[in-house]
Amino acid sequence: MTLFVLLPAYNEEQSLPPLLSRIDAFMTEGGHSYRIIVCNDGARDGTAARLAELAGRYPIEVIHHKINRGLGESVRDLMERAAEVTQPGDVVFRMDCDDTHDPSVMAQMLVKLDEGYDLVTASRFQPGGGQVGVSSYRAFISFCANLLMRLLFPIPGLKEYTCGFRAYRADLIRGAIDVYGNDFIQLKGLGFTCTLEKLLKFKLLGARMAEVPFVLRYDRKVTTSKMVTSITTLGYLVMTVLYFWPFGGWLFVYKPQRHRQTRTGRSGEAVASPNVAGQSKGVGS
Repeated sequence: MTLFVLLPAYNEEQSLPPLLSRIDAFMTEGGHSYRIIVCNDGARDGTAARLAELAGRYPIEVIHHKINRGLGESVRDLMERAAEVTQPGDVVFRMDCDDTHDPSVMAQMLVKLDEGYDLVTASRFQPGGGQVGVSSYRAFISFCANLLMRLLFPIPGLKEYTCGFRAYRADLIRGAIDVYGNDFIQLKGLGFTCTLEKLLKFKLLGARMAEVPFVLRYDRKVTTSKMVTSITTLGYLVMTVLYFWPFGGWLFVYKPQRHRQTRTGRSGEAVASPNVAGQSKGVGS
């Protein structure tokens, strides 16, 4: 089993060295085989040069965007690349590149995947979770946004909808791209909307999801936030319409795909549970 870490990076020259050091320490101590795939999204600082330097120390592959295309397109390219290079049984992590996510949380995520879940998200809202260095206003907005999403798009076991720190079975990603194609991340130009969109697309495939607690370390963030709140809010509104629209919305168009995916699996073999990956072996073994 190989663990893949996907990192979308825009102007993260200062954040990359400490983050990659922490990732490597976790992987080395756990005896994991791993690869890091970074999307340099048209960074204007020294991100490209820093990645070239760090590639001599760590197993890094870099995707370069000549211009800044935004988080949606960066994550789409990272996920598509992961689908190309992973093997059955591999695990894919997606983290932010600003050093606010602690790689040690991956250990708990692997345990959850071992229990049979297909997707595990790091959650500030589970007992033991939280956030450090986040303003009261931003924390309130985030809480309200997640509460609204839980009401509109209930997913058993999930309270955290907006955190990008997640673990996926590689087969789940390949299956989603098989089904959705270029529409796997449809709202690519609407800020951080893709973080929620992926959850909904996996939900429609019947993926089993779980959470583990984590503390968002915003106090370690040395770069400015890339989120434009107005664009992301607009994206959530557009996505809500697309999801529930009775004349071709996601909830109606992809229902047959959900049935096919959960009953037969990607290669046509029968599976016994809503686990899209259809695996019975533990991923951490």
